[in-house]
Amino acid sequence: MATKTDKLNEQGEKLVSIRLPLTKEEKDAVYVRVNERTWLIPRGQTVEVPECVVEVLDHAETAMLESMKYQSAHEKNS
Repeated sequence: MATKTDKLNEQGEKLVSIRLPLTKEEKDAVYVRVNERTWLIPRGQTVEVPECVVEVLDHAETAMLESMKYQSAHEKNS
């Protein structure tokens, strides 16, 4: 999903190439905000973003997986 590059942006941050999957269920671009900066990342295209954006996306995925595990365990106990 993410490939580090040797490029830096204006703020001196390392850039990472990412490509968010385009699926039947998920077609919309993904909005990411870090402090006062925002990105709208299109699905199905390779784009370069700062490492902090990848970190936010990773945390969001981890939170979603934990939520799904919790819901699944809760449904089994009901």
